[in-house]
Amino acid sequence: MIARAAQKKEISAYKDRRFAGTQVEYEEALQTSVTVYVGNLSFYTTEEQLYELFSRCGEIKRIVMGLDKNNKTPCGFCFIIFYTRDDAQDSVKYISGTILDDRPIRVDFDWGFEDGRQWGRGRSGGQVRDEYRTDYDPDIHFFLFHCSFIFSHAFADLN
Repeated sequence: MIARAAQKKEISAYKDRRFAGTQVEYEEALQTSVTVYVGNLSFYTTEEQLYELFSRCGEIKRIVMGLDKNNKTPCGFCFIIFYTRDDAQDSVKYISGTILDDRPIRVDFDWGFEDGRQWGRGRSGGQVRDEYRTDYDPDIHFFLFHCSFIFSHAFADLN
């Protein structure tokens, strides 16, 4: 009975509701995937920081930063694609919960990155969960204001 319960253990707490296949296909994809989803990132976290941290678990093939679909600014998540399953497993095992830019990051197996998944799915362009949060990253407002200020002045200089 205990062995059966252990087999039913969830592979990943992260659920992608837009996965096109069945639940069985989803679980099989998670079992073999070399991709991890990284959540709760600061809006200031860079690809270089992620590379430095996650390369301790193995060779990284690609890092895809999650972006606000409207502003094209980071919105707190990314996908990291490794070359081997063992390296992905090590990142889930050892890095999930690590503090990066003063935030505990979440690392879960993902079924695999496809183009288009890098965009936030919320109505505002960012992550859906940010629209329901009562606690939020107060720096995001400064960050978005700063980015829009820079972009507006850059385009004004072109005219």
